[in-house]
Amino acid sequence: MSKIFKIQEKISNLLYPPVCGICGKIAPKGICIKCNVELKKQAEENILQKEEIEEKNFEELMYIFKYEGQARKLILDYKFNEKSYMYKTFVNFLLNNKKIFENIKKYDKIIPVPISKKRYKERGYNQSLLIAKEISKQMQYKANIENKQKEKINLELVNNCLIKTKNIIEQSKLNKEERQNNIQGVYSLQNPQKITNQKILLVDDIYTTGSTVNECSKILKQAYPKKIGVLVLAKD
Repeated sequence: MSKIFKIQEKISNLLYPPVCGICGKIAPKGICIKCNVELKKQAEENILQKEEIEEKNFEELMYIFKYEGQARKLILDYKFNEKSYMYKTFVNFLLNNKKIFENIKKYDKIIPVPISKKRYKERGYNQSLLIAKEISKQMQYKANIENKQKEKINLELVNNCLIKTKNIIEQSKLNKEERQNNIQGVYSLQNPQKITNQKILLVDDIYTTGSTVNECSKILKQAYPKKIGVLVLAKD
């Protein structure tokens, strides 16, 4: 997270205190205790095996929510309504899930799906980058707590390999066929040596048709990683 973003976030929190993305009450973590309990009831963990996604360029998909109800509202607020502070709430949900935590530990590098410079300027942050960076930061901390510092985890954030070179129509506004065509030729690979022979975890917010993460994975495969997995908040 850049220094400029941190300053913007602090100023924004002073002028507009963080509120619960579901009920609207003031909540420093982006979700109040009551709604957090309700959301936990909706949370689920799914690891789709390779044979279930054999036509994709990645090997497994993990997600914590179905893209519906309160979870959907919370994610849309996070992505489109300037509630960047909610990334910590989402990461807590992900890493507090034992199975997802154990699976994330198997990866070497974590890469967020990038957004265009124009989109970043409009939004002020990349929602996937905030999540990926927080996961990278918390993994070592959680490993130390759970394993009493016997296990060292270094899930390195890599944010300069996968680059978005074009600003396109938002995928959410298109149907399945349009999404596949819209996303082609949008990403490029830089610094491939950083991920060669590494296990890569690609992070995005929502999985609908899989067009975006599949195209990103296709580009990342040019660097010959050992494995590519995908982690999202919710699956439609």
